[in-house]
Amino acid sequence: MDLGLTGKRAAVAASSAGLGFASAQTLAAEGVRVAICSRDDKRIHAAAAAIGPLAIPIVADVSTAVGAAAFMEQALAALGGIDILVANGGGPPTGGFDSTELDAYVTAFESNALTTIAMCKAAIPGMQERGWGRVVAITSVVAKQPAPYLILSNTARAGLQGFLKTAALAVGKNGVTVNSVLPGSHATDRIKHLYGDHPDLSAIPVGALGRPEDFGAAVAFLCSDQARFITGTALVVDGGSYAGLF
Repeated sequence: MDLGLTGKRAAVAASSAGLGFASAQTLAAEGVRVAICSRDDKRIHAAAAAIGPLAIPIVADVSTAVGAAAFMEQALAALGGIDILVANGGGPPTGGFDSTELDAYVTAFESNALTTIAMCKAAIPGMQERGWGRVVAITSVVAKQPAPYLILSNTARAGLQGFLKTAALAVGKNGVTVNSVLPGSHATDRIKHLYGDHPDLSAIPVGALGRPEDFGAAVAFLCSDQARFITGTALVVDGGSYAGLF
């Protein structure tokens, strides 16, 4: 399927590895110029080389709102405009109700909500002016189904979903869609850090970890021309492990 993305320009945050890299790689395969970032110079240049000539490596730390805004400024300068924003970032530390101090929530909210908000504030106005744009935020299935040991992620990502839904209501009339993709367990360094080399697959109905490239394909579809009527949606990509009906 031709997604109608050739010649578009995308900023993909936190994209030297994992789901961010897979998203950038899939978009580039569809003919999109992608500005990708990492705080590590060697890692982001290696990622750009792996993606190919449509990738533009940028060294930026998107764990803070200031850093996220700086990435957007650099991406805008490099691309000449942003048609697609894939907002992404690393997850906060593990912890439950009893073990998590109050100050940790402030840090988690900045790194997992304010950073995406900052990127949206920088990218969406240009999309509105041009009458076309796509925002896809990579969050987590815990925004819908909280995990007891991920209270910081549960809290910050659920708050971000409220922002994204509200933004979708505001900018849809301008040809801009705002969606989120909520990954479950995929074969990434984050999952290895949380669960080790042998994660329990019993809660995943398909019986396997997700493949990053399949996740990237879901992100690319939401960026496509065919997805013009999909906005304000939180798409769960988790092999069926989310237990809710809605």
